[in-house]
Amino acid sequence: MDAKDLTDRELLVLGLVAEMPRHGYELEQVIQQRGMRQWTEIGFSSIYYVLGKLEAWGLIEAETPATAKSKKKYTITGMGTHNLVDQTLAAIQEVRPTHPSILLGMLHWPVLSREDALSALGSRMKAVAKELARLEDIQFEQQPLPDHVDAMFDFSIGQLKAEAGWIARTLDYMRTKPWLE
Repeated sequence: MDAKDLTDRELLVLGLVAEMPRHGYELEQVIQQRGMRQWTEIGFSSIYYVLGKLEAWGLIEAETPATAKSKKKYTITGMGTHNLVDQTLAAIQEVRPTHPSILLGMLHWPVLSREDALSALGSRMKAVAKELARLEDIQFEQQPLPDHVDAMFDFSIGQLKAEAGWIARTLDYMRTKPWLE
């Protein structure tokens, strides 16, 4: 199995299992506590599916439960550690296309009136500002953070600031340009 074949979900679960042995419900709790659903798509129901795939590939292994009521905990294997390192390096180095829904909205701007388009962008600006404030508050409240977690917040905050700048420039431009009608 080549590390580059891992999906983002698989990489997330593999990395969390690498931190310490965990069962599926513990993975769900960590994902919730760390707010990981804000930036990656993984549902509770898919955690066990991903664990099964990683186990079948030999990247993790299940510890045999001590009792029938015990939950199966998973640990990373040597091959899993190797793939985790390779995939983590690739995730940092590579630029992959993203598919934000705003691109579809922009594609279909001609069906909107000028007022509706400006209003929608204004609403998006407010949503971006709210999310920016939320992330900055969380980052501040959780100080001191490990360097890599602080960098994750900085990345997300930087993206939101860039989007806010784009929205402001686009609103200014749209207010002065004749509308497509």
